[in-house]
Amino acid sequence: MGTLLVRNARVLVTMDDQRREIEGGGLFAEDGFITRVGTRNQMPETADEVVDLSGHVVLPGLVNTHHHFYQSLFRNMPAGQNTCVFVWLKAHYRIWARVTPEAMHTSSLIALAELALSGCTTAFDHSYVYPKGGSLDEQVEAAGIMGLRFHVTRGGMSLGESKGGLPPDDCVENEDDILADTERVINKYHDASRGSMLRIAVGPCSPFSVTADYMKEAEKLAREAGVGLHTHLCESFDEEQFTLETFKMLPVEYMESLNWLGPDVSFAHCVHVYDNQIEKMAKTKSGVAHCPSSNMRLASGIAPVRKYFDSGVPVSIAVDGCGSNDGGHMLNEVRTAMLLARVKMGLRPPEGPETILFPSSPLRSKEWLTAREALEIATRGGAEVLNRNDIGSLEPGKCADFISIDMNRLEYAGGLHDPVAAVLFCAPVQVDNTVVNGRFIVRNRNLTPVELTPLIEKQNRIASELANA
Repeated sequence: MGTLLVRNARVLVTMDDQRREIEGGGLFAEDGFITRVGTRNQMPETADEVVDLSGHVVLPGLVNTHHHFYQSLFRNMPAGQNTCVFVWLKAHYRIWARVTPEAMHTSSLIALAELALSGCTTAFDHSYVYPKGGSLDEQVEAAGIMGLRFHVTRGGMSLGESKGGLPPDDCVENEDDILADTERVINKYHDASRGSMLRIAVGPCSPFSVTADYMKEAEKLAREAGVGLHTHLCESFDEEQFTLETFKMLPVEYMESLNWLGPDVSFAHCVHVYDNQIEKMAKTKSGVAHCPSSNMRLASGIAPVRKYFDSGVPVSIAVDGCGSNDGGHMLNEVRTAMLLARVKMGLRPPEGPETILFPSSPLRSKEWLTAREALEIATRGGAEVLNRNDIGSLEPGKCADFISIDMNRLEYAGGLHDPVAAVLFCAPVQVDNTVVNGRFIVRNRNLTPVELTPLIEKQNRIASELANA
């Protein structure tokens, strides 16, 4: 891969332990790893590639910790436009089950392209829908083409309607088959080395679509193989009611009973979590993938991100699937997380008006989620949730994963008093450059690995065929 020299950034945001922001900063990378970070006089004068980023804000690459790539085929489906989670799922299960290997490969490329153009360098896909003929291999191949750092689950659904689950019986799999294929892809693909481009996790879909036995066997398999565990949790009140009626426990309590807490575990959503359960998650370092747009779209509620951040729960940001977000714009998701946390501050507490402290009160000054905190959650936070110490910041020894945004754009005109905060406070944009492992995936706002026009045409054809089948 050779050497890469970046210099003259308007501001280089390191997200290191000191949270340094270096005006006129740059970095030097060798074979995909950063070896120097600092001002121009601290950098070498030459490299195999020298990039001048004058006027740009440079940030660590954003880490997306929960997605469903195949759902990029099912944006804006009429049947699910105005429904909550359980109704939305029932409207989509059988359509999703039509996905072919070609559709999985194409939709993965589309999802990865959208992420790369919006500043994501590491993507996590929670893959759990496997119609006949489909496999995880199509997604792995797509990620290799696009060049993003990739984490993916071989998940599954096993609890059909006839046995008390939410999915139709013809949309679930045999548990032994799921576990066998999970073991296959771990053995074939998982790379635990520093700087790894591909890691596999184990990802049963949700408490209402798999059995407790499958959850237990999945936990055993993941821990023996040394890979991560991931599932949906506490997304809606419907889910809470399901676990209370079925297991006589709240969702987090149910996870605890299955040994599903720990630094190798992450949960998508975590909207409805009580304070004593937040304490358990903080103590065990169980991670959260916060999906603000999806939670708003499906009227699921507002996750207590400020509480997670302050209590030590590893918290990250995710776009979720395009079926419940209708987009995969990672930078926009970070902005939405910041704004939605502020909405939560302004909600009237249930105890009554005498308990209200207005958001502008000095006593609540620490409750604001700032732009820099939101960016930290999207970078360092994502790295922690994925249990990685080689991404999430720009410092020697870390992977050369970064993005840059030229601030001389319409969206930032008049807003450069604080260029770093402008990245989130001003309208979200596509990034100018996305670099993964020292390689430009986006250069000067152009995606380099694939040509988009024919890919978009193919995706639209496949989406129409699946919707009308």
